[in-house]
Amino acid sequence: MAKSSGRNRYLRRGGGGLPGAGAGGANPLAAAQEMFAKAQQELAATSVEGSAGGGAVRVTMSGEQKVTGIQIAPDVVDPDDVDMLQDLIMAAIADASERAAELQQRSLGAITGGLNIPGLG
Repeated sequence: MAKSSGRNRYLRRGGGGLPGAGAGGANPLAAAQEMFAKAQQELAATSVEGSAGGGAVRVTMSGEQKVTGIQIAPDVVDPDDVDMLQDLIMAAIADASERAAELQQRSLGAITGGLNIPGLG
């Protein structure tokens, strides 16, 4: 049986810690962080639209699920039925939010490998 020096083989020659993470090697964590940052930038630049009432109310939302615009058809505005308009707006926001969440899942799912990480969509 060979005698061990007591030192981890990955720490020899000042190598750093993990195979491939030393000088000249690729750092998988840094690469994943870079991919994640790029995906987040793309999400911020992408928009989705949700609608309700057959398109009478449309909500535009960024891929980060931030509302960026609301369009309301004039014929749906009835001063005697404000509740209906509020419901349509909420439904359009929910629709846009669902579409943005799907976009996030597609965009970030490849990076996270399907892991359900809180706060990452």
